Amino acid sequence: MTGAEEQGRTLFGVSLTDRPRWQQFLICASGFFFGYLVNGVCEEYVYNRLQFSYGWYFTFVQGFVYLALIRLQGFTMKQMVNPWRTYVRLSAVLMGSNGLTKGSLAFLNYPAQIMFKSTKVLPVMIMGAFIPGLRRKYPFQEYVSAVMLVIGLILFTLADAQTSPNFSMMGVAMVSGALVMDAFLGNLQEAIFKMNPETTQMEMLFCSTVVGLPFLAVPMVLTGELMTAWTSCSQHLYVYAVLVFEAMATFVGQVSVLSLIALFGAATTAMVTTARKAVTLLLSYLIFTKPLTEQHVTGLLLITMAIVLKLLPENKEGGPRRKAKKMARSDDDDNQRGSRELQEENSALV
Repeated sequence: MTGAEEQGRTLFGVSLTDRPRWQQFLICASGFFFGYLVNGVCEEYVYNRLQFSYGWYFTFVQGFVYLALIRLQGFTMKQMVNPWRTYVRLSAVLMGSNGLTKGSLAFLNYPAQIMFKSTKVLPVMIMGAFIPGLRRKYPFQEYVSAVMLVIGLILFTLADAQTSPNFSMMGVAMVSGALVMDAFLGNLQEAIFKMNPETTQMEMLFCSTVVGLPFLAVPMVLTGELMTAWTSCSQHLYVYAVLVFEAMATFVGQVSVLSLIALFGAATTAMVTTARKAVTLLLSYLIFTKPLTEQHVTGLLLITMAIVLKLLPENKEGGPRRKAKKMARSDDDDNQRGSRELQEENSALV
């Protein structure tokens, strides 16, 4: 990340620009873990305890909470640096991914969903090679690290399931669709940050939410979920309190994720989000004192080795290599500007 790209990067008032890389990573990752650990608890409560399975509607409600929180952060449209059309494809992918992920819990149990979602890091890395403005190429050890992380989490998840996972074809189709959208999502977000370094996390979240909310109306109306969810939630108003609390925590996680993407890239962020799933499962064992088996330990060891392998290249990165990378990025500035114009033109046709 060049100096221009880091200019003015903050997270809820905490400056990230003048901090070492490891502190930037720790702050962003901590915000993400907090937000999405709370999110996981709330989703388990709403979907499994209350048996309310309205993924599109809940994502719709969450969007309005986001807009209120963004406004409280002081963001206004006057601070936008990108045209609205930049966010059309991003918004469609974001809302589709959120809705399908939440909705899949009605057809898959939590371990089964995590097992599918844990593979996200691989398609994210592959898709990064095809997104305009990125064209990323990852070293072999990063692919090895990603595969180890995925296998480790799948082993841990399978050990967590006392019986066979509840594989419903509808649930599999929904979570598979979410995976495809996730492969585009992080890379599209990184491309926007790269092509216009002045883009803030608040602008990214605000624009993608405003543009994305109308996309949710189509599946809600076609499936009849809008009226069904409205009627059910009106009879249990406390559900809205849970949804608002979840959205507030997820907002912290979302902004932290965007900070990770801006500073470290989509693939690294995908590995962090995958590791979070393992932490969620591990905490459930610590809190509820479940027995750990050899398969759990094997999975945790693979996850730990994957994370260490991912961090080693950055720790060993010397001055000459860093300078070479900076020079390469400077040479690519013109290409990135051209890619940005191409992306905006393509977005206008969507």
